[in-house]
Amino acid sequence: MAVIFERTEGLTDKDTHYCPGCTHGIIHRLAAESLTELGVLGEAIGVCPVGCAVMAYDYFNCDMAEAPHGRAPAVATGIKRVHPDSVVFTYQGDGDLAAIGTAETVHAAARGENITVIFVNNAIYGMTGGQMAPTTLPGQVTQTTPYGRDTAYSGFPLRVCELLAAVDGVAYAERVAVNTPAHIRAAKAAIKKAFQAQIDKKGFSIVEVLSTCPTNWGMTPVEALGWVEEKMVPYYPLGVTVDRTEKGVRG
Repeated sequence: MAVIFERTEGLTDKDTHYCPGCTHGIIHRLAAESLTELGVLGEAIGVCPVGCAVMAYDYFNCDMAEAPHGRAPAVATGIKRVHPDSVVFTYQGDGDLAAIGTAETVHAAARGENITVIFVNNAIYGMTGGQMAPTTLPGQVTQTTPYGRDTAYSGFPLRVCELLAAVDGVAYAERVAVNTPAHIRAAKAAIKKAFQAQIDKKGFSIVEVLSTCPTNWGMTPVEALGWVEEKMVPYYPLGVTVDRTEKGVRG
């Protein structure tokens, strides 16, 4: 019988710890497939965050490092400068990247560090029980906003790709989703392009992925997929916000 679908070489055979319906597993696969298809899995070094993906080193079949909370871009910067021929990526959630790690993210981008960031936006703090995150939508109910996020009190959500669009060191930034087959295919293309930008020494690249958190949203997996489409995509439009990959190579 012909094999038409199998586990990518970029992932280990360990079962993940993620909640039912969580789309971290899909994003892991897309990143791993991209590294494999680009022929750079053996040169890849990933940096895990603090958050739901804290144990991503168990799943990616490449060298991995663990970073303190929010510091993945700083750790990745050090790794890339010591190993400039490696393909270095961070895998981060919204609390890690856009709250405690905002400075690391912005300044790595401003310096044009030749790394790739995979940013998982599920609009909530997942690992710690469902508190409001920097990406929590206006009116969204969380453990710390039981009456919904009040922008007059808590401010507005951060649109990270739009924020980084003004930073000259960013070579490529795109927002994608993984709630439908079509979106998953587009997400893989974006992740692959972000890695290619690094391989081509174009500078900082980031892919923001709209993801689900059925457990902390209080939804079934199917409801959560629909919520991404109905609530998240209108606030966080999908598409490319920066593409400077046709510009010159960075040192």
